[in-house]
Amino acid sequence: MKRSLFLSLAALLLSTSVQAADFAVDDIRIEGLQQVEPGIVFRNFPILRGDQVDDRRLNEATKDLFDSGYFDDVELLRDGDVLVVRVKERPSVALITLDGNNMIKEEQLRDALKRAGLDEGEIYRRSALDQIRLELLRVYNDAGRYTSQIDTEVEQLSGNRVSLNIKIKEGREAVVKKINIIGNNAFSDDELQALFDTGLTGLFSWWTDNDKYAKEKLSADVERLRSYYLDRGYLKFAVNSTDVSISPDQKQVFISINVTEGEQYSYGKVELVGAVEEHKTELESALALVEGELFSRRDLVDAQKALGDKMSSYGYLFSRVSPLTDIKEANLVDVKFFIEPGPLTYVRRINIRGNSTTADEVIRREIPQMEGSLAKSGDVEKAKTNLGRLGYFAKVDVKVSPVAEAADQVDLDVIVEESMLGQISAGVGYSSSEGLGLQASLTQDNFLGSGKKFGFNFNSTDIVKDISVTFDNPYYTLDGVGRGFEVYVSKKDFSAATADASDYNLNRFGGAVNFSYPIDENQRLKFGLGVDTTDIATQNEPDLPQIIRDFLAAEGKNYLTYRLTGNWNSNKLNNGLLPTNGTYQNVNTMIAVPGGDLSYFKTTYTGKIYLPMDRNETWVVGLRTYNGYADSLSGGNYPFFENFFAGGLNTVRGYAFNSLGPRDDGVNKDNIGGTTLLSGTAELIFPMPFIDDKDSWRPSLFLDAGNVYVDDCTGLLNCSNIGDFRASAGLGITWMTVIGPLSISTSKALNASSYDVPEQVQFAIGRTF
Repeated sequence: MKRSLFLSLAALLLSTSVQAADFAVDDIRIEGLQQVEPGIVFRNFPILRGDQVDDRRLNEATKDLFDSGYFDDVELLRDGDVLVVRVKERPSVALITLDGNNMIKEEQLRDALKRAGLDEGEIYRRSALDQIRLELLRVYNDAGRYTSQIDTEVEQLSGNRVSLNIKIKEGREAVVKKINIIGNNAFSDDELQALFDTGLTGLFSWWTDNDKYAKEKLSADVERLRSYYLDRGYLKFAVNSTDVSISPDQKQVFISINVTEGEQYSYGKVELVGAVEEHKTELESALALVEGELFSRRDLVDAQKALGDKMSSYGYLFSRVSPLTDIKEANLVDVKFFIEPGPLTYVRRINIRGNSTTADEVIRREIPQMEGSLAKSGDVEKAKTNLGRLGYFAKVDVKVSPVAEAADQVDLDVIVEESMLGQISAGVGYSSSEGLGLQASLTQDNFLGSGKKFGFNFNSTDIVKDISVTFDNPYYTLDGVGRGFEVYVSKKDFSAATADASDYNLNRFGGAVNFSYPIDENQRLKFGLGVDTTDIATQNEPDLPQIIRDFLAAEGKNYLTYRLTGNWNSNKLNNGLLPTNGTYQNVNTMIAVPGGDLSYFKTTYTGKIYLPMDRNETWVVGLRTYNGYADSLSGGNYPFFENFFAGGLNTVRGYAFNSLGPRDDGVNKDNIGGTTLLSGTAELIFPMPFIDDKDSWRPSLFLDAGNVYVDDCTGLLNCSNIGDFRASAGLGITWMTVIGPLSISTSKALNASSYDVPEQVQFAIGRTF
């Protein structure tokens, strides 16, 4: 109405002010501009110098300027042969304030305003603000928030400016009150509704939000329902309609899904068609579709992928496999796979991006695909797996990019995001039992980006003074033979401890060299040779545990030991830090060989398996075990200072570090450890609630069990038979921070004895569970 009035006034002004209905424009003068650029006026004003104008053209020009949205008033005047365009600008937006938006981030909302033409410093247009308001309401309605409100307030400021205040009341998500599936006979309502992420309010709905309606979530549920039928032979299954109704108070949603099941179909003939003669036998062996079995769309898609992968393994990276179904009588479906090989594809170049620290060669040696060779999808996937398994990178992606000028060539783009390459820590502390403590350590699995492992550790208290340096080069030779070194010095003065520690001093110095050999891409063997010296000094020997006194009496207090080590490692995990699939095994054996002062062996086994429960691998069952066994050789005595200990993050959470197992029945009740260690963990890994970046968080519910044992419990307390475990249960969370992983657990000891030391909260920086 206002615009029509302006147009009428403009026409009136033209009839009275321009005076001549027809004249040639010698020049155009613009008056009234404050913030709008003159170029904007001329772009929206269809009259130029030299044009012959009349009432019709002037009316149209006025209308075009109004339509630009920059002006509240437009007046055309004539000064001789000069056409005067007098305008009144709309106000500019001086400030935009947002309040109440939690579901939509402020950055996203401001970007949307900017795309609609509303930004601080721009000309204010009411139509754009109304459009944004309607768009926001649609977004909230799609998320099930039907009670949301968007209020806009325009505040006039001095200098022809306004302030826009957008107030958002997001409201509560509507709750699904009922889901009704109509037309299902083969499967019950309960069976089908169990497929849905959308559900009715239950015991854990406060956490999972499964009872909250969202349009996208329902669409995914309907597709999951369709897949369920198609995977069970119902080839003509159809969803006829999906109706969503809302209660009058807009807080409850009622969903009705009408379906037609149709009949079940089975596979008839399954054939391969196309240029496949050279590899036909191998391709047919890759098919898992059997004539007479129920039709399954999932099996059909898997067979299509298997054929494509098989063709890719022969170098046909861009081969096309197209399944064609033909419905026959007797509810049979014939399937033909049309295979178009395309040209053999070669890798022109491998591009590596994102490695600001890690050297290119460290990445390239993990990529089985070579430049100039046939491109194979299996090698591309192996490259991604190998790089993820290193633990150097938070994210790894490998993309295949066609070369525009060559149909038979591709580039591989390896994109990595480096994680914290190691752990550096230093600290000063005080303990009532150990006094003033100084600690510093540097551990890097990817030292200076070289792919080599380096570690330095220094620890000094009134009781313990340790220094150790380790170095390992997993690619000492080009074919993957590794070499490593270790040097350490340790002094432990337990006479400075409080009354709960054994009264002796232990001084050790040693070193070792090792070589490792790859068996295949997942397995590795390592062998090493080391030597160390150990000296023990005692002061109040009668107060020592009997096991220590017996050992010192038989073996003395000074030992030279020669050590042989062997290690077998098998790593089939899909990620080095937060795996969701695969297995890991490690067997390590150390033998103090005869010829030294002590002769014994010590063996440990670590095993891990991760079993995903869903296709996205967000729900995972994890099983882990860490076990050890040790004994003397040649009838000698096993050294007490090499005993296993249990308790803490490495074995049984919920108990203090190294606090489990036998204790001496003496004055101090010292913990002496054992020669057998058994421990295990069962955990349920689940997606982190209330967090968007779920890849950086890993929560899990766990059950830990374990203990250490000795062969003879004479004179010992808290000594258990093998199989008598200490157990705990709790919640653990690992967070991938910018300085490395941070792991925290809170747990309860389930069957602690009076000698055990429960510890509810435990944490570590630089390691995962």
